[in-house]
Amino acid sequence: MGMLYGREQEQAVVDALLDGARAGRSGVLVLRGEPGIGKTALLEYAVAAAGETFRVVRATGVEYEAELPFAGLSLLLAPGLDRLSVLPGPQRRSLEGAFGLGEDAAPGGAPGDRLLTGLATLGLLAELASEQPLLCLVDDVQWLDRASLDALLLAARRLQAEGVALVLAVRDAGASGAAGVAGVAGAAGGAADGLPLAGLPELRLAGLPEPAAARLLDARTAVELTGGVRRRLLAEAAGNPLALTELPVTAGESAVGDTAAAPGALPLTSRLQIAFHGQVTGLPPATQNLLLVAAAEENGDLAVVLAAAAALGVTAEHLAPAEESGLVHVDADRRLVFRHPLLRAAILQRAPLQQKLTVHRVIGEALEDGDRRTWHLALAATAPDAELADALERTAVRAEARGGHGGAAAAYERAARLTPDRDGATRRLVLAAEAATEEGKLEQAEALAERAGARTDDALAHALLDHVRATAHFWRGSYPTAYRLLLDAAGTGIEPSHAARMLFQAFHAAWYAGEEPVVAVLDRLAAVLAELPEGDPLTPLARHLPAAVLPALGRPAGPLPAARDTAAAARRAGAETPGDLVQLCGATLILGRDAETAELAAELVAEARAKGTVGVLPTLQFFAAETELFHGRHRDAEVTATEALALARDTGQHQWVSQLSALLACLAALAGDADQVAALTATARTATALTTTTPGGGTAGSAAAAPGEPWAQWALALLDLGHGRAGDAADRLQGLTTGPYRHHVSGTRAVPDLVEAAVRLGAPERAAEPYERFARWAGAAAVPWAEALRLRCQALLGPDELAESAYRAALVLHDGTHRPFEQARTGLLYGEWLRRERRRTDARPHLRAALETFERLGARPWADRARTELTATGTSAPAPADAPAGALTALTPQELQIARLAAQGLTNRDIAAQLFLSPRTVGHHLYKAYPKLGITSRTDLPALF
Repeated sequence: MGMLYGREQEQAVVDALLDGARAGRSGVLVLRGEPGIGKTALLEYAVAAAGETFRVVRATGVEYEAELPFAGLSLLLAPGLDRLSVLPGPQRRSLEGAFGLGEDAAPGGAPGDRLLTGLATLGLLAELASEQPLLCLVDDVQWLDRASLDALLLAARRLQAEGVALVLAVRDAGASGAAGVAGVAGAAGGAADGLPLAGLPELRLAGLPEPAAARLLDARTAVELTGGVRRRLLAEAAGNPLALTELPVTAGESAVGDTAAAPGALPLTSRLQIAFHGQVTGLPPATQNLLLVAAAEENGDLAVVLAAAAALGVTAEHLAPAEESGLVHVDADRRLVFRHPLLRAAILQRAPLQQKLTVHRVIGEALEDGDRRTWHLALAATAPDAELADALERTAVRAEARGGHGGAAAAYERAARLTPDRDGATRRLVLAAEAATEEGKLEQAEALAERAGARTDDALAHALLDHVRATAHFWRGSYPTAYRLLLDAAGTGIEPSHAARMLFQAFHAAWYAGEEPVVAVLDRLAAVLAELPEGDPLTPLARHLPAAVLPALGRPAGPLPAARDTAAAARRAGAETPGDLVQLCGATLILGRDAETAELAAELVAEARAKGTVGVLPTLQFFAAETELFHGRHRDAEVTATEALALARDTGQHQWVSQLSALLACLAALAGDADQVAALTATARTATALTTTTPGGGTAGSAAAAPGEPWAQWALALLDLGHGRAGDAADRLQGLTTGPYRHHVSGTRAVPDLVEAAVRLGAPERAAEPYERFARWAGAAAVPWAEALRLRCQALLGPDELAESAYRAALVLHDGTHRPFEQARTGLLYGEWLRRERRRTDARPHLRAALETFERLGARPWADRARTELTATGTSAPAPADAPAGALTALTPQELQIARLAAQGLTNRDIAAQLFLSPRTVGHHLYKAYPKLGITSRTDLPALF
């Protein structure tokens, strides 16, 4: 590797990353900069600095490989494929499916789950680092196929203690050439270039400082330059190392002006391409043809390149001039490598269209049967070709099965162009639009939908295209539009099974659009239900959803079956995965069936872990955390929601980042942690502002409303209420319980808080209407804990002579409901009432019990209030504890989760498989937990739990 000029600070950052990996700490670094700025040179420096200590794996994104799913990842992980057997079964099968190594799908469709493939990537990287640190390098990340990029980034975000150093180099067309180093930032870019790199440490490479640029120019220039030419080159290159080495080499002293043109007349990248044009033009025509074949053959496979070139009358001997000029070289794997990606781009750009078509044809003919052959032949086609279109559709189907929805969309669209008959072409455009939606390419999906819609009058086709449009609107936060599109599409006379599926999607959109849209969807679903066959998996769910939701909105409905019974009926009819039942899990909460949700969520979470259906876990865990919060198990809720939030972030599920952040804000509010509440509510409200995700895991720009807004409002109100700011709490809660979110679970459950705030404020009338609705809801729910809260509200609202009987009845109902926080709040309010009635002796037992519960739960504001009230009765109250009692409270949520599983006898590898971590990370957290718990090994853990 040649000497690097002016990159001392950047080299130090790379050295620190390598030092961390040597010490067992994993790290990630994104190198960002304009073409030629030195990203690849810094990667080579990393390899040299790693030395023999590290194992090195590397890959490079290829622009013309972007539609081949997992092409980049398969190259990167090829050295570790012999270790696939150590991965958990679903993860192993996922990688095998992604790389085309196995035909059978894993349970739950794992090979098509790109999220699971990312976790498998993490596991394989950890395994490769098990014997020595691993340096993993990926150049030209902007050209990785999206399936590979998503998997790699998920692994990157979950690396912790494996000893892996991951360096990603990405082209930034907007990077400036200003001197200086930007340093390591906390979050890489991504919104501008469409790459989801946000949150990864970034090092932006700027142009070299002038002294370093001058030294590089002098060292690399064979001819002596005059002062004017030298100054002009330095100015035009703006510190770009590639420009400093390529412009003078090709132009020479006399032609610098021709290459560089007037300062600023052409972008630097264009001037470099012109320079590369000049280098190629001087070669023999046969060599130029060979280079064009090599540029179009995305893998650089020398055997394929030579076989294809032979059809043009070109032989291996014609490669020599290009090698002698340093334009290409053949690496140890017999791949033809260009000196710089811009050289490859320049060759393709300068070639006439007819010549490029011919090259794609000979490459396709040189390849064996397979998707790459089909793609090259398709790129060479200039007229409809039914046989080739059919082959492209098969390529698209295989791509979708492997999770490569972007590649599938491109293949379907190209197949449509090659399809002779109009109806067949339209059908493939519809499939392309659906695949683009799954990839998160919303603008492309909408454009394809418009093209397809203009070609057909078929009702089902238009319904499917409206589904595509509705999905785009949903992920942009246009919930009313999405709801209306889906509702209308479901009413166009399509098959009942199609209509029901659209209505379930419409319900999701309607939930954020308001009560009336929810009712409209459920009314339409009831009509479709009459036509659904009993054997359809949606039939039991279509019965359950109205019964669970309509009574909560004050509307009549049929009897509500137990969630377990509905789930069993759906499974008998063919519902195979946790994702098929996730909406049932959430709907059961709406009418207060919290225990049923807790049971079903636990079952589905365990099933999702076992099957590797990763994408649905944040949703299920959100529902599980809700039930844990409502049952007063605040620590359990924190553990569940924290894991789910990390997984939602890692998998780009910004909707659930918003929801889970807001739920954690509620827990922080109960603990009185104002800083955490502020941070988490801010995250909840901005999680979807920059990017949103589609069900397939892709991302797209958005100005979406925050799904976590209702929970965020509740969190801020609870913080106010706990600290005695009744006016602020009442203002927030009145908006939540009377506004567009009043039918949400948080909007309903917040009404007792509004009643308390309004009464403390001396304005009980502010809670009158929400209380009436809550009372109707509690009557429909018909569960003891809901009636206990209604009685507490009644005691607060008066009349005063009925307060005591209402408090006592509420406390009786609280017994056995396993909701200690709400029981303690009722006891606190009753104790306060008794003290105001000058019945201090009667008040003390209730206040003491409430204080004990609040202390145990870590609900500091409420504990302080109970302590103040108890002191006011004339008896001493215990001093506030520094922290909730118990050694387990010292653990982080992840440490607690790992310690619990270890206490059950699970090995580190078993725990890693459950929590989607590496075994070394599990061991790292256990060793951090032992000193906090006052133990020395895992054999001591069972006694603590």
